[in-house]
Amino acid sequence: MTHVVVVGGGIAGLSAAYELTGGAAGPTAPTPSVTLLEAAALGGVLRRVAIGDRVVDVGPDGFLARRPEAIALVGELGATGAVEPIAASGAWVVARGKLRRLPAGLALGVPTRLRTTQAVGLLGLRGALRASVDLVAPRPARRSPLPDRAIGPLVADKLGQRVVDVLVDPLVGGIHAGRVRDLSAAAVFPPLLDAGQGRGSLMRALKSPTGGDDGPAFVTLRDGAGALAELVAGVLAARGVTIATDRAVAAVRRGAPGAPRWVVETATGEVHADAVVLATPAAATAALLAPHDRDAAAMLGAIDAASVAVVTSRHGAGDVVLPDGGTGILVPAGTDGPDGPYLATAVTFLDRKWPHLARDGEVLLRVSAGRIDDARPDDLDDAALGARVAGELHALVGLEGSALEVVVTRWPRAFPQYRVNHLVRVEGIERAAGALGGVAVAGAAYRGVGVPACIASGRAAARAVRTWLVGQS
Repeated sequence: MTHVVVVGGGIAGLSAAYELTGGAAGPTAPTPSVTLLEAAALGGVLRRVAIGDRVVDVGPDGFLARRPEAIALVGELGATGAVEPIAASGAWVVARGKLRRLPAGLALGVPTRLRTTQAVGLLGLRGALRASVDLVAPRPARRSPLPDRAIGPLVADKLGQRVVDVLVDPLVGGIHAGRVRDLSAAAVFPPLLDAGQGRGSLMRALKSPTGGDDGPAFVTLRDGAGALAELVAGVLAARGVTIATDRAVAAVRRGAPGAPRWVVETATGEVHADAVVLATPAAATAALLAPHDRDAAAMLGAIDAASVAVVTSRHGAGDVVLPDGGTGILVPAGTDGPDGPYLATAVTFLDRKWPHLARDGEVLLRVSAGRIDDARPDDLDDAALGARVAGELHALVGLEGSALEVVVTRWPRAFPQYRVNHLVRVEGIERAAGALGGVAVAGAAYRGVGVPACIASGRAAARAVRTWLVGQS
């Protein structure tokens, strides 16, 4: 029986191990044995903590519904009945000094229609007029089509800079903890790249053919998104996968002649493998591949990452005044707050967003802070960060009094930045890993940062390794 080592126990690594052991069909005679090594705890950013009488996600709290991979995996694990759709829709943004409702029909922050009054409130008269030109006399692209462009300049060319600053950057930049002035359209939002390089209206090109009635945008599990990692781990254990946590990998080297192709070195010993899946962050993968392919390591090193802090807090219902409807508030970069520019990039109304978190008499809030160009949260300890966030919540939602409970979670260098031509680097990395023989890479650093994309990445890496193994037999 061949043996595969998966390095990294986030959802990409767990998905790789699941696919290696047969996926939905389960193990068969040719299925390799699998060992999964994780430096910390399983799940990676899929982490939950107890707050009051609830278990709350402090990493991703849901899955994008229009991507099928997470929902399909949940179904394969027999947990479809645990899927819970988002309970509210819409959001707010701080624009021109007050909270304003985001317009309906946004495509990753790009408006697909404009109501005059709402547009003027959000963008100001000049910004609204500039954007509305796209519907009556769309501006053709200023240059011939390129294989990739930055999202911000592309949208600004078509709709004006105010749309970028107020809508696109807070939403897309917030998801990636980056700035759309250099985020890749090809990697983050391919339809935008195609639409933005044509002569027609950008808004009309991105408009949903169903008029925006596409069902819930997000779903989760009733025990939280973090429960998905536990579900996969349970299946892996039943299939005989060896799972070792708190076991960091120091190196991956070639095996001796006549021995398995790879040796995975850890502090507690060596693990021999016929193939390896590296489901680790870009920097860690670069270090492991550097002795074998310096070009691959250099391309991985070019993928930098942002750090984010998440402050989750429980409050008495009478201590906050949330806006009517919506699941949260976006705060554009540079917006003036009570103590200088806001630290918060977004506020999520968790108990309004997910029914299983609702409790009478309480409000559960989550504040995200930090971007690739804003490391201020790193300079504050947990107490100072919590106090700063409380002051900003006072300005945003009228918070009074002390929180019933506060949990600070830090995600250092956890948000890879997809800069222009990111996919070119990814293709080079994947080809270089494959050329080593029995090596594949997976994770958020490559073809999507969301949970469904990471599942797809892990399963694709596993299929690549299995194909290689078959070719060796």
